[in-house]
Amino acid sequence: MTNWIEANGASFRYDLQRRGAARTLVLVHEIGGAIESWDEALPVFAQRFDVLRYDQRGFGLSEKCDALDIDGMVADLRALLDALALTAPVCLTGAAMGAGIALAFAHAHPGRTQGLAIASPALGYAPGTAPATLERRADTVLREGMRATTDLGFERSYPAALRTPQAARLRFERYRRRWLGNDPQGVAAISRVASRMHLAPLLGTLQCPTLVMGCTHDEIRPAAQSRRIAEQIPGARFVEIASGHFAAVQTPALFAHTASDFLLPLA
Repeated sequence: MTNWIEANGASFRYDLQRRGAARTLVLVHEIGGAIESWDEALPVFAQRFDVLRYDQRGFGLSEKCDALDIDGMVADLRALLDALALTAPVCLTGAAMGAGIALAFAHAHPGRTQGLAIASPALGYAPGTAPATLERRADTVLREGMRATTDLGFERSYPAALRTPQAARLRFERYRRRWLGNDPQGVAAISRVASRMHLAPLLGTLQCPTLVMGCTHDEIRPAAQSRRIAEQIPGARFVEIASGHFAAVQTPALFAHTASDFLLPLA
């Protein structure tokens, strides 16, 4: 059952499922995501871990905003853990921007991070090289709404290979409709975070066991790019899975089993 709690000056919707497991797993959703992004993966995770999922500031049913930055998103997660009295080290998982947030948290709070299992991590871009497309998307959704960019964006982030057979098609249609309900200000804000942040220098500092998943059908961050990221993280493992940019949504069972099999021994 979802609930709300105030932390770091904002109200967050969250779902905390406890089964007395040895470790808590935090699920960090993607750009445009929400608690519901984890609905199909949750049954696998909940068999093995206590599980926390939450709507990030600006998304789902958490408090809305018109500006974000990566340090603030990490601070939000730490404050949420504190407010829920989750003081022991946690495992974290996520895809795309969710993976980037998890990675940034692990760097900022190594003593509170037991392990990472991340797919297609978003690292941002070197100063001065941020692609104009993300900035244009921010401007467009503010001016014209979510529908103006959704279908064009999904051509790469949710390719045709992941929309069949029928069950996959229904999953895509459900996700697209939920995406259209996003708050344009939140999507604009996080698009600007993605275009301006620069997490690559953090890779060599990570101290926790890390699994990086590259995704065969990810046209935004190809599997080879995720492999190179894994090579820069001390001791990290890399595996390629038949998924896409939103791996936890697009292939939930595959993502959840792959992440769980890596993280469970750490607990």
